[in-house]
Amino acid sequence: MRPTPRPSDFAAECRTAVAAAEAAGALLRARFPDGFAARPKGALGDVVTDLDLLAETMVVDRIRADYPHDRVLAEESGDSGGEGGPGRGRTWLVDPLDGSNNVVIGLPVYVVGIALCVEGAPVVGVVHDPVTGRTWSARRGAGARGPAGPLAPAPRPPSPAGPLLAWTQGHAVRRDDPAVRVLRHALELRSRRLLQLWAPLVAWAMLARGDIDGFVGYRAEAIDLPAGALLAREAGVVLRGLDGAEFTAGFTGPDTDRSFVAGRPEILPALLDLVSAATPRPAGPPHSRTTPRTTS
Repeated sequence: MRPTPRPSDFAAECRTAVAAAEAAGALLRARFPDGFAARPKGALGDVVTDLDLLAETMVVDRIRADYPHDRVLAEESGDSGGEGGPGRGRTWLVDPLDGSNNVVIGLPVYVVGIALCVEGAPVVGVVHDPVTGRTWSARRGAGARGPAGPLAPAPRPPSPAGPLLAWTQGHAVRRDDPAVRVLRHALELRSRRLLQLWAPLVAWAMLARGDIDGFVGYRAEAIDLPAGALLAREAGVVLRGLDGAEFTAGFTGPDTDRSFVAGRPEILPALLDLVSAATPRPAGPPHSRTTPRTTS
């Protein structure tokens, strides 16, 4: 059995990710909101800008310079090669501009996200906000950090108006998907606010800081899930699947394995109850919420 890597094993990788994200952020900040061109990406309403491409090249080149044998998967260019090094199974995930749709309409809600996964599980996660210049980072087992030091939001009593939640769904999810409509409507009815930011990594950073109470994702995108989930988990957030089982924020496998409920520990039971009541159950024998399931 491969030994579990120690947190200190990834200090250098975290420094590389922070430096790359902040360099890309400086580029994005200098060109926002007017210095770029945009074009449609796919048939589902997504967009890509030349800022995505420039920032991605900058990040990938930095990772390649420090870790030439590692595999790199980037949002726009895909797999740039590498096999994770001999026997190491290391893959970097790069989202150079999470929030491209916001950028195109002049909304300053976007971040740079980078993760390193070993054997499919995130061990380093970095989120950088070019607008404010703030960076949040995490290493597995070593906690999460922000500009002011360790992230450890204090528990707070539930609001009588309901929790403050964020929502995300993958690009492949149809707008008329009945499961999405039921689940999102239930969350909107029972929460104080349900934020839909078009930038999941922004929501993950907010959750890790304690600005919001919970985050629900339905068939989330693979490229940004590991960085955000690791940041939140290392800050004390609890992650579960929609069925309440343990959730591993990996990037492989079908998107049906990337639906999640994440929340502050004091509100997670109520949030799981709400999600459970609004989630259709597959046919078959009943199972306990605590039954582990495998996610990729």
